[in-house]
Amino acid sequence: MIEDRIVDALAELADTLLGDFDVIEFLHLLAERCTQLLDADAAGVLLTTQHGPLRLAATSEERIRLTELFHLQTEEGPSLDAFRSGARVEEPDLHAAPARWPRFAIASTNAGFAAIAAIPMRLRGEAVGVLNILRRTRGEFGVRDLRAAQALADVATIGLFQHRPARHYEFVTEQLQATLESLVVVEQAKGFVAEHLAVDMAAALSALRRYASRHDLKLSAVAGAVVEGDLSAGALLDVPE
Repeated sequence: MIEDRIVDALAELADTLLGDFDVIEFLHLLAERCTQLLDADAAGVLLTTQHGPLRLAATSEERIRLTELFHLQTEEGPSLDAFRSGARVEEPDLHAAPARWPRFAIASTNAGFAAIAAIPMRLRGEAVGVLNILRRTRGEFGVRDLRAAQALADVATIGLFQHRPARHYEFVTEQLQATLESLVVVEQAKGFVAEHLAVDMAAALSALRRYASRHDLKLSAVAGAVVEGDLSAGALLDVPE
């Protein structure tokens, strides 16, 4: 049953919070599980440091158009609205939404998406990020899917701050900043691997994640080693899929 699969996914995500927690891998896993368990064709996570803009943290896939779509939401769109209001924002028909979000609506439909829901990631009443789920067909998301998406977003928020006393604002900001800085390193490593192995960004990220998993390392640590020249792109090819 789908309910059992959702429970299993929540348990899987909770398990990743134990031991040496890898926040970047955790966020990618969250986005992937959303598309596997919910009536969604794509998903993504955006985070902020409160003082800064929303920034893309993870997507369910590395297609250029999808990545550009999430980047656009740092300027306008349901994610920005959900973050500012602290409430879920839905649009069941993006073809009819140009007046609401002119650039985002056009970019979404051009990328093949017709509906979206933006679920705020809240910590003690304050939004710290947004989980997006997108679908290629028009229509409202089901109540079960929205509840499950909120549960996944809540687990993600707990994961982000499990090692910090979140009651203190400065620690929350510090943790978010550290996460966003790690994301920059991962993006640099993806570009390096893609160029040196002549593969696309999706394949580059998969290679980095496989190496990290095989060697029980954090994705950010592997990315840092690649960027610093301590780990060659070719070494990533030795890890079987």
